Amino acid sequence: QVQLVESGGGLVQAGGSLRLSCAAAGRIYSSYLLGWFRQPPGKEREFVCAISRAGEKHFAASVAVRGTISIDNAKNTVYLGINSLKPEDTAVYYCAAATTSYITTDQAEYSYWGQGTQVTVSS
Repeated sequence: QVQLVESGGGLVQAGGSLRLSCAAAGRIYSSYLLGWFRQPPGKEREFVCAISRAGEKHFAASVAVRGTISIDNAKNTVYLGINSLKPEDTAVYYCAAATTSYITTDQAEYSYWGQGTQVTVSS
């Protein structure tokens, strides 16, 4: 089994920044892809970004300029940063892991999910 635990959510003012962490534990292999998704209120969950263990990154257009993703392989921890936050960034943010080594935005390919952490951006 794989456990993913997000942390770092909360209330942030528009224009500010967020940094979320996701610690992976259990039978997670070094080849697994790690990604972030989010679900805004009343909307479907959407892809945010992902990073392969080789360091390849991919971002959704909505955060491409404002987002960062990094990974500490030794700690099995992935980090998400978004600056210049907007109220539309308000969502529950989920960390996810896929057994594929290639970058994918398809939620169906992510086998493991964290419980989510709420980020609220106030205007």
